[in-house]
Amino acid sequence: MTNPIVSVSWLQEHLNDSNLIVLEARLEQNHANLENQNSGLQIKGSRLFDIKNNFSDTRNPLPNTFPSTQQFTEECQKLGINKNSIIVVYDTLGIYSSPRAWWMFKTMGHSDVYVLDGGFPEWIREGLPTDNQIQTSSYPKGDFEAQLNPNAIKDKEQILENSETKEAVLIDARSSDRFHATLEEPRAGMRSGHIPGSMNVPFTELQRDGKYKSEAELKEILNLNDQPLIFTCGSGITACIVLLACELISDNPKAVYDGSWTEWGSSELPIQK
Repeated sequence: MTNPIVSVSWLQEHLNDSNLIVLEARLEQNHANLENQNSGLQIKGSRLFDIKNNFSDTRNPLPNTFPSTQQFTEECQKLGINKNSIIVVYDTLGIYSSPRAWWMFKTMGHSDVYVLDGGFPEWIREGLPTDNQIQTSSYPKGDFEAQLNPNAIKDKEQILENSETKEAVLIDARSSDRFHATLEEPRAGMRSGHIPGSMNVPFTELQRDGKYKSEAELKEILNLNDQPLIFTCGSGITACIVLLACELISDNPKAVYDGSWTEWGSSELPIQK
């Protein structure tokens, strides 16, 4: 498969494939005020991909920071993930945290990973099989081994340099009122505004009813050239929604500023409003 998105009908057809693993990329809270629709249920047979704890560097004061290669490998092996696993990731908000998990797997060298279009709400709408939500479970240890692509992750020094060189297009996935500082940041004490030279593409503009808009619509909204793309947001989650949208329509090199506005807005780095 070449498309990073799969439909609920495709997943239903392949749910019992021996090398398929379904992961719920769960986040208990979101700063977009989206309604969480887990209701104590999950897609039948799915496993918990805990972004906030197991798949973040919890020693880092910034939220959702990319984990080490060793941590990612160990946590994937605990979930029974193998080198040849076909992974489908979903979340309970439609498309919100699942692109983050997808991007992490791609960045760690695993190509057979896909996002469920519409997520759990779409699965429920279609009346497809569910289980009671499992918080923890034991699986046969997998043989997954992470191989980090360091070019997929940018730090604040690289973003600051890019503000001067403009080699890459920096795309901010936050809402326009946060981008233009007409609304205070949801995190206390955080400056408002945006990184100089960045452009604003709110992730909500790329979706309709919890699914990505058509490729034609995405091309019109994003209007990309052939420059490399760097994505940012509040804490590295919704940046991946826009990155995945761009993946659907372009081959441009793509990376995420993992510190995002939580790091930039709490520093003395320059801002625009």
